[in-house]
This record gives sequence, structure tokens and C-alpha cells, in this order.
Amino acid sequence: MVCTDQFTIHSRETCKAALNAVSDTLYVLNGKWKLPIIISLAEGPLRFAALQRTLGDITPKILSKELKELELNEFVTREVYPTKPVTVVYSLTPYSQTVQPIITAMREWGQQHKKRLQESARKRNAAAAAEHAEVPAAATRQELVPVAV
Repeated sequence: MVCTDQFTIHSRETCKAALNAVSDTLYVLNGKWKLPIIISLAEGPLRFAALQRTLGDITPKILSKELKELELNEFVTREVYPTKPVTVVYSLTPYSQTVQPIITAMREWGQQHKKRLQESARKRNAAAAAEHAEVPAAATRQELVPVAV
């Protein structure tokens, strides 16, 4: 088996290494919330409640879990301030900037994909409307036929 990209043919070992690297990336950034958290924190440090409001329908339990995982992977720092009540602020680390090209590529691909699907749906709807217009009116309604009981 040989893995190829647009310009190069890779060896089996190179292909396996590439697949492992992609798997590692997906493992770190997996789930519905990790990238939205990173994107939200890109605007600046946020307290837990403010971050939860920014994200919408994430539960406190899930947000806490995701933040802990992002902290373990060195994307987020957690700062605790000795106020009453205690203030906890989350912010991005400089290392988190390394995922910016991934986020940009995903955003661009997502916009392109959405546009493609919308254009496909428009074409299907136009074809269905044209097909429906070609069917005679009598053929579109069922004739009532008496049935012997």
C-alpha cells in the first residue's frame, strides 16, 4: 500500500507516521467543545461563567472536563485569585497559537462545504420544481373511483 498526496508518493512507513500524527491531533482536539473554547479564549482571558455564556449550551460539568484536558495539553492556563468568592480565570497559552492554522483551514473548508451543499440543494430543488411543472395537472391528483363494498 502506498499513500499519496497531491505531489508525492510516500512509503508505507511515512504514510503510517502521517496517520499517527493525524490521530494524535484528533485525540487532543476531539469533541464538540475544544476548538470553540480555544476560539472563545482567543479574545482574551475569561472567567468560568463568562466562558460558559459565550459557548451557549455547554454544561458546567462538560466545560470543566474540557478545560482540564486543554490545560493538560498545555493550551489553557487556569489562574486562581484569592478573592471572596474565589475568582478563576482561564486564558490561552502561547502554545495554543500553534493550532491557529488548523482552525483557519477548518473554517475555510467549512464555509466552502456549506456553500457547496447549499448550491447542491438549490439545484435539486430547481430540478424537482421543473419536473413537477412538466407533469399534467390531472396526473397530480387522484381520481375518485367508486369501490364496491
